[in-house]
Amino acid sequence: MATDALAPGLALLDSPDIDSVVSENRALANQLLAAADSWLFVTTAARYADAVPWDLLQAARDRGTALSLVLNRVPPDAGDEVSGHLRQMLEERGLGDTELLVVPETTLEAGLLPPEALAPVRRWLDGLAADATARSELIRRTLAGAIESLPPRVGKIAQAVEDQLAAASHLKEAVEYAYGRALARVDDTVRSGSLLRGEVLARWHDVVGTGDFMRALETRVGWLRDRVRAFVTGKPTAEAELTAEVETSLDAVVHTAADEAAEGAADAWRQDPAGRAILAGEPRLDTASPTFLAETASEMRAWQGQVFELVRREGADKRSTARLASLGVNGAGLTVMLAVFLQTGGLTGAEVAIAGGTSALSQKVLEAIFGDQAVRALAAQARSDLLERVERLLAAEAERFTGLLAPRAPAPDAAGRLRDALGRVEQA
Repeated sequence: MATDALAPGLALLDSPDIDSVVSENRALANQLLAAADSWLFVTTAARYADAVPWDLLQAARDRGTALSLVLNRVPPDAGDEVSGHLRQMLEERGLGDTELLVVPETTLEAGLLPPEALAPVRRWLDGLAADATARSELIRRTLAGAIESLPPRVGKIAQAVEDQLAAASHLKEAVEYAYGRALARVDDTVRSGSLLRGEVLARWHDVVGTGDFMRALETRVGWLRDRVRAFVTGKPTAEAELTAEVETSLDAVVHTAADEAAEGAADAWRQDPAGRAILAGEPRLDTASPTFLAETASEMRAWQGQVFELVRREGADKRSTARLASLGVNGAGLTVMLAVFLQTGGLTGAEVAIAGGTSALSQKVLEAIFGDQAVRALAAQARSDLLERVERLLAAEAERFTGLLAPRAPAPDAAGRLRDALGRVEQA
């Protein structure tokens, strides 16, 4: 707003309160103060010792901003005491050269301070308006101070950026560790043969015959192979039940691992201030997502389909062994699935799993069914495919955590770009 009360060459801009309850006002005040050539900072006798004004005055000092301070509403009988104490505070904070303009508390005239009360401020403004050289010097001083203050300020910002990156990296590593352990746990469970217990083993016995039948055939390898072929190709219901039980068992193993990983990642984040702040604004993340079990079941069915497809391709290959071909696609596929759970180090220890506790099932019998080279090769492919699918499932779960970091973390090269920009300014 143009006014004759202010001499040409000067412009006064009244910023919002720096301690406004409205965050937008505080942000605008800081933005205006950062852009100003000089600050005419107004405080009162009652509030000059408050922390917020001093934080800004320190910022002005650090940036080399030209500064004058108006001490308003000073009681007439306390002028020397209050202004003396304020000057002492300015000295202690490295602001001893700040010009102090004291405005006494007085009666308003038509809602305004009388001219004599504002005389110190008026003289300061008139002196600045009358001296173009003084104005240029003030601007030069502020600009030079701002430039000189850049290295330490940029250094602090770059350090803060690096601290943020380190915090984000730490949180990401906690998630990767939790879900990496989950994948390893699934792998260990699959390799250990522990899935070949309970219902899976019972369904296997339904397919090939009773446990008594298997025990009676310890030395009758050829007949057992024939019985496997007959039962597998002749009892589709038992096959379907075994297939479903394998899927259910895998679903449970993967879901349990995902639950434990989510709990571990969330616990690690809660122990970190940055992670705790992120979790506070998000829905519960310490369990697997509500859709995870259905997604796992779908993926395990797809894996089983892939196993059968592997068997079909192997059967079409003339190099396929007679033993594998004799089982048929379904029987061979189920055999490969079970072999995935057996091969932890050859066939050592597998007889307990496959016999359900029977003590004397021989190595010769096991090799006849599961030791066939074609079965072993397909089982290795099937296990690799299974773990890749589990890894994708767990990676999607981990993304619930890591996806929260991306919008909050600075770019990896942000600190370097800040320092490069500072170097270019210093060379200019």
